[in-house]
This record gives sequence, structure tokens and C-alpha cells, in this order.
Amino acid sequence: MSTVTQSATYVPESGPAGVETGTAAGITYLRRKGPGRVLICLHGIGSRGESFVPMLPDLPADWDVIAWNAPGYSGSAPLGADWPVEADYSAALLGLLDALELGRVTLLGHSLGTLMGARFAADHGDRVTALVLGASACGHGQAPGVLSQAAQDRLEALQAEGAEAFAASRAPRLLADAPGNPGALKRVCDAMAAVTQPGYGQAVRMLASGQLEDSLSQVTAPTGFLWGDGDVVTPRAQTDRARAARGGTAPLGVIACAGHALHAEAPQALAAALIEILSELDQQNASSS
Repeated sequence: MSTVTQSATYVPESGPAGVETGTAAGITYLRRKGPGRVLICLHGIGSRGESFVPMLPDLPADWDVIAWNAPGYSGSAPLGADWPVEADYSAALLGLLDALELGRVTLLGHSLGTLMGARFAADHGDRVTALVLGASACGHGQAPGVLSQAAQDRLEALQAEGAEAFAASRAPRLLADAPGNPGALKRVCDAMAAVTQPGYGQAVRMLASGQLEDSLSQVTAPTGFLWGDGDVVTPRAQTDRARAARGGTAPLGVIACAGHALHAEAPQALAAALIEILSELDQQNASSS
């Protein structure tokens, strides 16, 4: 399956109705409660849980949608290890789900969140009904303790420029059409400017040693992929590598006119593609049971 969906410009709202905030197991989160499917959203390295809010109006109203703030982000406690690996974030997610008394869930990972989601699905397959990865970040594959040049550049830039200037210089690259989407650009820039240490540094180091393909080779849950055709941060080759690790036949939704920050630039199209992929994965589940 390959779905090409035209994106729509997001117009920020004054505030989403029915979205609450909370803290459990040291993790802060946003939640729109519902009696239906439990969808856990895992954000990327320069983002936060709030980044998923624009897509909420276009998701089924009965879904229980939870967007966490990863360890060290937006009030969540940082991890204990200075150089965490994917399994440390997986353990933190397990703690959150247990604290919220949630059983089986659907995972939506974006960018760095794909490394976290895939590792959780590999470690706790009995807790995952489906795994969907958007803008897959394969990781740099370095041994823990060895920074890749790209990771080193990130840390040095944040330290030298400060969070606001760092965000202003990098945010436009996350969109396919930054000048045409000022609302999306502001949302991306605001989220990136909010990163703090040690959370950001821990995430960068995890990215440096991350190995998405290795985790995906151990996943048994039905898996799908999303990618924006204007994404220059995680090019299509990374999604293709990730799909290959799951056999090369997993559903793929390609969102037109969208860059890396899919949830900011094309939330309606992202929601539609996610719903379609999950429908296909549900059918696979039903036919195999």
C-alpha cells in the first residue's frame, strides 16, 4: 500500500478542547481521553508532546490519545544514564503505561520517537497492537560513548547559539514550505526553543548510538510507515531501510507537500494516512488470528 495525500496548512487554534495534562512515573503528558483505541504519540528530538495536538481534531473522537514528553522534555524527569540507549526510553514508556494502568496500545513514533517506539515494541510486544513510524530515524549506529559528527554538531550548536537562536536557524528546514506555513513554522520553532539539558543531550547521544533496524528486526507487532515527500531531514532512504527490516512489505503512507515535521505542516493529512494504515494493519491482525 502506498498512499499519497495532499497536505493542508494548519491554522493554530486558541486551545484544544478536551485535552488534559498530567504526570505519571515522572513523565508529563497530554491526553484526550476516549473509550476506544489507545494511541501513544512519541515525539522527535527537537519537539514535545504538544506537537501532536494539531492532528487531534482529525482523529476518531473515541480514541484515547496520549502524547508524552520524553524523559528530560517539558517537565519530564531526565533519565539516570548520561548516555541512554533506546532500551532506557522503552523502560520509561513502560513505567508511564503501567502508571496509567494501560494494557495494549498503538504506538505512533515520529523521528527520534521511531527509535523509542520500535524498541518498546521489540521489548514488550505483548503490549503493542500496532506500530506506526513517521519520518523514520535509523540512528547513527555508533557504540555508546562515541559521538557521531552529526550528533557532536548538534550539541555544539545548541551550546554556542542558545535554544532560541538554535531553533530559529533549524526550524525552517523541518518544513517543505516554511514561508507558506507561518503557523506551522512557529509551532516547530517554539517546540525546538523549549529543549533543555540534560534531556536534549541524552536524546542526542541516544540518536548517535541508535539502531532502528536492529530493533525492528525483533518486532512482531503489525507495523506501518509514514513519510513526507518534502522531508530532507530523514530522507526516504531511511524509511526504506526501516521497511526492509520488517520485510519490505509494510504499509507506507507518503504525504505530499510535507516536510519532516508532519504533525505541524500536514496534521489533517497525517491523521488520514494514520487511520488508513491502522485500518490495514487491523485487517492483517484479524486475518492472522
